[in-house]
Order: sequence, then C-alpha cells, then structure tokens
Amino acid sequence: MDARLDPLSFLGLADGDVNVIRNAGGIVTDDVLRSLAVSHHLLGTEQVLVVGHTDCGLTGLDERTVGLDIPLHAFDDLDERVRESVRAVQECPFLGVEASGAVYDVFTGRLRPL
Repeated sequence: MDARLDPLSFLGLADGDVNVIRNAGGIVTDDVLRSLAVSHHLLGTEQVLVVGHTDCGLTGLDERTVGLDIPLHAFDDLDERVRESVRAVQECPFLGVEASGAVYDVFTGRLRPL
C-alpha cells in the first residue's frame, strides 16, 4: 500500500508483466487469496511473490491506540509476517502456485529474498 514503493521498478518489470495486489501490511487476507485465485485460474498466474517492506506503519503498532473496531493485523517481526503470508498462499486449496517472499528496504532500495 505504501506509496514509496514502485514494485515494477524494483522488480525490473514493466506494465502488464505482473498483477500487483497491495494492502496495508502486505497481509495475505481472504480477499487477497480470492484475487490470487482469480489471477491463477483465469489469467494463468503460476508464481506469487509476497513482499513486505521496512518502515511499515503496521510494524509494532498497538492496535488499541488506533481506536478502530477492526483487526489491523499489526506485527512485530517483518520477516515472520512475510513468511506467514507465503504459507497462507502455499496452503490455500484454491491455488497451485509457487510462492516466495522478500523484504524491500525503503532506505537502500534493495530487495532481500527470504
């Protein structure tokens, strides 16, 4: 969701090369899985890359201080959050795709595979 990130640029891709699904925290939710299933079954997508990024606003957030009555899915460990999201893709019965994860460093511009 972070406007500082241009995934096409840091992945070396162009418009039309990939489907990009963005949300707060890069969390693989039921709606993300639904979108991935559409992409897989209708468009032939075979690979998923879950990318988290440093300096994410949900890292270390105390959800109680926000005052919203919805889960924000805050987290403390970025690498583990990305791994959890990758597992969610791998375990989804509607998908038969290759899934991997990476962390983008917003300060250095480097992408670190997990």
